Amino acid sequence: MSSDFEGYEQDFAVLTAEITSKIARVPRLPPDEKKQMVANVEKQLEEAKELLEQMDLEVREIPPQSRGMYSNRMRSYKQEMGKLETDFKRSRIAYSDEVRNELLGDDGNSSENQRAHLLDNTERLERSSRRLEAGYQIAVETEQIGQEMLENLSHDREKIQRARERLRETDANLGKSSRVLTGMLRRIIQNRVLVVILAVVLVITILTAVTFSVRRH
Repeated sequence: MSSDFEGYEQDFAVLTAEITSKIARVPRLPPDEKKQMVANVEKQLEEAKELLEQMDLEVREIPPQSRGMYSNRMRSYKQEMGKLETDFKRSRIAYSDEVRNELLGDDGNSSENQRAHLLDNTERLERSSRRLEAGYQIAVETEQIGQEMLENLSHDREKIQRARERLRETDANLGKSSRVLTGMLRRIIQNRVLVVILAVVLVITILTAVTFSVRRH
């Protein structure tokens, strides 16, 4: 489940980076290319929204005890999505202002607006880069945690196997001890029976000897 979320997460990071880059390019493009770029960005924004919906569904399927980290990341991505939409609206407004200024011949204000938008877009690109680095760091930490869990499970499995082997050895030793005790008990019983038989024979012999002695006298 988390692997599907991380796959959507990577697609979202790549897509938002492309959107940010294209929004930054809108003010510098010729009018025809700007129209095409605006339409392209609108389409990619819809794709990003669909990815967010898929990620949200994946988070709902994650067990509650592991859901906290993913929920926090989802809130961050939704905030990023809102920021992209706001930036895109500003870019479209700036694009409309530039078209009007070109029609009116107000090149000075247009150049100043372009410089302001370039600075703003540069800052957005830097923020997106930092978010991508943070997402990559989270992915690396998640992978490390997974490896540690696998190693712990492997150690626990070895301990369980050793415990089973010790139990088998204990059962075998108990079986041997039981057989030895049974043999000793049998020998004790046999010895007692022999003693009783010898005692009976001895008594009979003594009685016979006494009887013969009395008869002679």
